[in-house]
Amino acid sequence: MTNNSTIIKAIKLTKWYGRVIALNKITVNIPAGITGLLGPNGAGKTTFIKLMIGNLRPSSGIIEVFNENPWQNKKLYKKIGYCPEYDAFYNWQTGREFVRTLTRLYGYTYQESVQLANEAIKTVKMEKHADRVIGGYSKGMKQRIKLAQAIAHDPELIILDEPLAGADPKTRAHLINIIRDYVKRGKSVIVSSHILHEIEKMSSRILLVYEGKLLAFGKIHEIRDLIDKHPHEIKIITENSRKLSKALVEHPTIISINFNKEDNNVLFVKTLDPATFYRDLPKIIDSLGLKTWHISSTDDNLEAVFKYLVKREW
Repeated sequence: MTNNSTIIKAIKLTKWYGRVIALNKITVNIPAGITGLLGPNGAGKTTFIKLMIGNLRPSSGIIEVFNENPWQNKKLYKKIGYCPEYDAFYNWQTGREFVRTLTRLYGYTYQESVQLANEAIKTVKMEKHADRVIGGYSKGMKQRIKLAQAIAHDPELIILDEPLAGADPKTRAHLINIIRDYVKRGKSVIVSSHILHEIEKMSSRILLVYEGKLLAFGKIHEIRDLIDKHPHEIKIITENSRKLSKALVEHPTIISINFNKEDNNVLFVKTLDPATFYRDLPKIIDSLGLKTWHISSTDDNLEAVFKYLVKREW
């Protein structure tokens, strides 16, 4: 497969939920390689992904994956790996049992599934925790074991819905490296996020959706320039927000720091240079020896930019 070949084709793709339109006449050809699916929460990203994997049927229009209709296409499913945004585990299963069970659903024998599961678990660096029950996993462990089941059967395409959500800085960096390495092997990846700088670390090509509409498809630089003109707010949940804030106040990109009155572990930081801040934040946290459970961008910044783009395009 060449880098210019189309892996996903959509023609006036539309999906309704009753009277609510979730996806509105999207037409796009997505080539091989890695593509970021970017948009604020509720933009239609997950609906688009569920149409790609055959979990939903279009209300109208066409969706093709590897030149085939994904709806009820069992042959095509083996070519796709899917990592959903929300967890759906049997908490009594171990991570190894979870990956092995889902791998068997693709038609592999028990022995084959054992080998494939072990290889995938090694790839995501979960060997030490694979035989623990999933109910005792941290958010980062759950994200890694979900990725393991998505890649275990070595699909041509993996589709990841907000794979970095809630992960700590080290887990984020590790997951990003796994995704990059997968593409280097000649595979393709669709990865969704509402945070531009997560996507930028993985791909320069983005598909931008807002309120079910396709706003743009192409290089990331123009969108990043628009977003970086706005103050970028980041939410951090850590074991000692006061200690972290004292270190962050010295960072040259920070314009404000606020605490959550109801939760002393929550910190809100605004920066004018998110790329630099995201690069430096893991080093700062490591130097302080702090446990950090959550880092995320709020939607306010993206929402403002998307509204600007809507006015400009329509």
